[in-house]
Amino acid sequence: MDFSECIAFANANPVTYIATMDGDQPRVRAFAMWFADETGFYYHTGTPKGIYSQISKNPKTELCFYAPSPDGAGRMMRVAGSVEFLTDTALEERLYRDRRWVKDLVKAGPKDAKVAMFRVAHGEAYFWTMEYNMREREAPRVRF
Repeated sequence: MDFSECIAFANANPVTYIATMDGDQPRVRAFAMWFADETGFYYHTGTPKGIYSQISKNPKTELCFYAPSPDGAGRMMRVAGSVEFLTDTALEERLYRDRRWVKDLVKAGPKDAKVAMFRVAHGEAYFWTMEYNMREREAPRVRF
Protein backbone atom coordinates (compact mmCIF):
# COMPACT_ATOMS: atom_id res chain seq x y z
CA MET A 1 0.00 0.00 0.00
CA ASP A 2 1.20 3.52 -0.75
CA PHE A 3 -0.16 7.02 -0.28
CA SER A 4 -1.66 7.14 -3.79
CA GLU A 5 -4.15 4.46 -2.71
CA CYS A 6 -5.14 6.67 0.25
CA ILE A 7 -5.63 9.69 -2.04
CA ALA A 8 -7.81 7.69 -4.44
CA PHE A 9 -9.93 6.26 -1.61
CA ALA A 10 -10.47 9.70 -0.05
CA ASN A 11 -11.45 11.32 -3.34
CA ALA A 12 -13.86 8.45 -4.11
CA ASN A 13 -15.37 8.65 -0.60
CA PRO A 14 -15.10 12.34 0.38
CA VAL A 15 -17.49 12.29 3.34
CA THR A 16 -15.09 12.37 6.27
CA TYR A 17 -15.69 12.01 9.96
CA ILE A 18 -13.32 14.43 11.69
CA ALA A 19 -12.48 13.93 15.37
CA THR A 20 -11.29 16.81 17.54
CA MET A 21 -11.05 17.64 21.22
CA ASP A 22 -13.09 20.35 22.94
CA GLY A 23 -11.31 20.59 26.27
CA ASP A 24 -11.60 17.02 27.55
CA GLN A 25 -14.69 16.23 25.42
CA PRO A 26 -14.16 14.41 22.11
CA ARG A 27 -16.15 15.80 19.18
CA VAL A 28 -16.80 14.18 15.82
CA ARG A 29 -18.70 15.42 12.81
CA ALA A 30 -19.11 14.62 9.13
CA PHE A 31 -17.36 16.92 6.67
CA ALA A 32 -17.32 17.02 2.89
CA MET A 33 -13.62 16.84 2.08
CA TRP A 34 -12.67 19.38 -0.56
CA PHE A 35 -9.95 17.28 -2.23
CA ALA A 36 -6.95 15.07 -1.57
CA ASP A 37 -3.68 14.95 -3.45
CA GLU A 38 -0.04 14.09 -2.78
CA THR A 39 0.18 17.14 -0.46
CA GLY A 40 -2.61 16.06 1.88
CA PHE A 41 -6.34 16.04 2.64
CA TYR A 42 -7.95 19.49 2.19
CA TYR A 43 -10.92 21.03 3.99
CA HIS A 44 -12.43 24.40 4.80
CA THR A 45 -14.67 25.75 7.53
CA GLY A 46 -16.00 29.03 8.85
CA THR A 47 -14.08 30.72 11.65
CA PRO A 48 -17.19 31.08 13.89
CA LYS A 49 -17.65 27.29 14.01
CA GLY A 50 -16.64 25.12 16.95
CA ILE A 51 -14.31 22.95 14.86
CA TYR A 52 -12.22 26.00 13.99
CA SER A 53 -11.74 26.83 17.65
CA GLN A 54 -11.02 23.20 18.53
CA ILE A 55 -8.34 22.61 15.88
CA SER A 56 -6.81 26.02 16.58
CA LYS A 57 -6.27 24.98 20.21
CA ASN A 58 -5.30 21.37 19.46
CA PRO A 59 -4.41 20.57 15.84
CA LYS A 60 -4.22 16.80 16.41
CA THR A 61 -7.05 15.03 14.61
CA GLU A 62 -8.21 11.76 13.20
CA LEU A 63 -10.08 11.48 9.91
CA CYS A 64 -12.26 8.52 8.97
CA PHE A 65 -13.41 7.78 5.42
CA TYR A 66 -15.90 4.97 4.79
CA ALA A 67 -17.02 3.04 1.73
CA PRO A 68 -20.06 0.84 2.36
CA SER A 69 -20.36 -2.65 0.94
CA PRO A 70 -23.34 -4.93 0.29
CA ASP A 71 -22.45 -7.12 3.29
CA GLY A 72 -22.59 -4.09 5.60
CA ALA A 73 -18.98 -4.20 6.81
CA GLY A 74 -17.48 -1.91 4.20
CA ARG A 75 -13.98 -0.52 4.10
CA MET A 76 -12.68 2.31 6.24
CA MET A 77 -9.58 4.45 6.02
CA ARG A 78 -8.36 6.12 9.20
CA VAL A 79 -5.88 8.98 9.07
CA ALA A 80 -4.13 10.39 12.14
CA GLY A 81 -2.26 13.67 11.84
CA SER A 82 -2.24 17.36 12.63
CA VAL A 83 -4.13 20.17 10.96
CA GLU A 84 -2.24 22.92 9.14
CA PHE A 85 -4.11 26.14 8.38
CA LEU A 86 -3.47 27.56 4.91
CA THR A 87 -3.32 31.15 3.74
CA ASP A 88 -2.79 31.00 0.01
CA THR A 89 -4.58 33.34 -2.40
CA ALA A 90 -4.45 30.91 -5.34
CA LEU A 91 -5.87 28.13 -3.18
CA GLU A 92 -8.63 30.41 -1.90
CA GLU A 93 -9.52 31.37 -5.49
CA ARG A 94 -9.69 27.67 -6.33
CA LEU A 95 -12.01 27.09 -3.37
CA TYR A 96 -14.41 29.78 -4.61
CA ARG A 97 -14.31 28.31 -8.13
CA ASP A 98 -14.84 24.74 -6.91
CA ARG A 99 -17.45 25.60 -4.28
CA ARG A 100 -19.15 28.85 -5.20
CA TRP A 101 -21.60 28.48 -2.30
CA VAL A 102 -18.83 28.98 0.27
CA LYS A 103 -18.70 32.75 -0.31
CA ASP A 104 -22.46 32.98 0.27
CA LEU A 105 -22.19 31.13 3.57
CA VAL A 106 -19.49 33.49 4.82
CA LYS A 107 -21.52 36.56 3.78
CA ALA A 108 -24.55 35.21 5.67
CA GLY A 109 -22.55 34.64 8.85
CA PRO A 110 -21.34 37.09 11.49
CA LYS A 111 -19.50 40.19 10.23
CA ASP A 112 -16.11 38.84 11.30
CA ALA A 113 -16.66 35.40 9.71
CA LYS A 114 -13.93 34.16 7.41
CA VAL A 115 -13.14 30.94 5.61
CA ALA A 116 -10.36 28.88 7.13
CA MET A 117 -8.71 26.44 4.75
CA PHE A 118 -6.85 23.55 6.32
CA ARG A 119 -5.23 20.26 5.48
CA VAL A 120 -3.76 17.20 7.08
CA ALA A 121 -0.44 16.90 5.28
CA HIS A 122 1.57 14.57 7.51
CA GLY A 123 0.59 11.55 9.52
CA GLU A 124 -0.30 7.91 9.24
CA ALA A 125 -3.12 6.15 7.41
CA TYR A 126 -4.42 2.62 7.32
CA PHE A 127 -7.36 0.69 5.90
CA TRP A 128 -9.70 -1.34 8.03
CA THR A 129 -11.83 -4.22 6.76
CA MET A 130 -13.29 -7.23 8.52
CA GLU A 131 -9.97 -8.93 7.78
CA TYR A 132 -8.47 -6.75 10.52
CA ASN A 133 -11.41 -6.90 12.91
CA MET A 134 -10.01 -7.45 16.41
CA ARG A 135 -6.49 -7.02 14.95
CA GLU A 136 -6.42 -3.43 13.72
CA ARG A 137 -2.86 -2.90 15.03
CA GLU A 138 -1.75 -5.40 12.40
CA ALA A 139 -3.23 -3.41 9.48
CA PRO A 140 -0.43 -2.07 7.25
CA ARG A 141 0.25 1.64 7.78
CA VAL A 142 1.45 4.28 5.36
CA ARG A 143 3.25 7.39 6.59
CA PHE A 144 2.84 10.53 4.56
